[in-house]
Amino acid sequence: MSYGGPMQIPTTMHAMVLQAPGTALVYRELPVPKPNRDQVLIKVHACGVCRTDLHVVDGELPDPKLPIIPGHEIVGRVVLAGENATAFRVGDRIGIPWVGYTCGTCVYCRTGKENLCDRPKFTGYTLDGGYAEFAVADRRYCFSLPESYGDSAVAPLLCAGLIGYRSYRMAGEGIERLGIYGFGGAAHIISQIAAYQGTKVFAFTRPGDFNAREFALSLGAVWAGDSTEMPPEPLDAAIIFAPIGSLVPAALRATIKGGTVVCGGIHMSDIPSFPYQILWEERVVRSVANLTRKDGEELLAIAPKIPVQTEVEEFPLIQANEALNKLREGKLQGAAVLITNDE
Repeated sequence: MSYGGPMQIPTTMHAMVLQAPGTALVYRELPVPKPNRDQVLIKVHACGVCRTDLHVVDGELPDPKLPIIPGHEIVGRVVLAGENATAFRVGDRIGIPWVGYTCGTCVYCRTGKENLCDRPKFTGYTLDGGYAEFAVADRRYCFSLPESYGDSAVAPLLCAGLIGYRSYRMAGEGIERLGIYGFGGAAHIISQIAAYQGTKVFAFTRPGDFNAREFALSLGAVWAGDSTEMPPEPLDAAIIFAPIGSLVPAALRATIKGGTVVCGGIHMSDIPSFPYQILWEERVVRSVANLTRKDGEELLAIAPKIPVQTEVEEFPLIQANEALNKLREGKLQGAAVLITNDE
């Protein structure tokens, strides 16, 4: 191991811990984790609060590591590096995303589809995450971050941005009219990229959420309305970020022949039956799973050029439950970020 720099690494840290699904996180003092030869230890400065965290906490994703420290939009600086983690030096600012490990040997890893790895590990779900003062991460799944973003501003790019970007790519090329269902963390990032590239964005929000509609219009959407409404123009493609299965047939009805409906979440309520007629004429429904390192590199390169502006609401680490509750109740505009930088 190598270490250098002004910071003395303590032996213990504070973290917000999920002890059982469906319960509140508990503020605990724990030993600071030690990196193995392929890992880095970072002092966490900020960690975004993602809807996937909510699915973990609420027990909607099966078999989490318990107890678990949630959080997978982690921003911090390296304070200790394993002997194989030569790409990073002490003091480097890096980001840690959802995918925390892949096997490298299964058919998916060997064919450039590491996001579908048969034996993956996920930050904040099967690996401890960033709702803590320190975190360790596999050197292969850490990103250098653009210096033009502050810690809290860049955090949402590491999942909301990444899965949103992959969803946008999966929607297809040459899209002129894109529908986005659910205008939260991912949508507010991707709508800016789409608008920058000349795509007309149509934003669909929960009924009565006029603040979200105004927010969407302020970020470049050409129309914003109720998710039960039809858009004023047919869509070439649609992305569904809201975890609501009934939006799939709604999006199909709004989409042209040959259009694609992308389900961009890790969890969704059951999709109701719908007539084949709205799928016919070569419409496609597809999901998006996780991310690849290429997705991260591309997004983190393009975001500063636009530049993508993230809307965040900051919370101290100890208020993680409050941040999760606001997300659960749909009371956030943009993304929540936990701040742990006390230096």
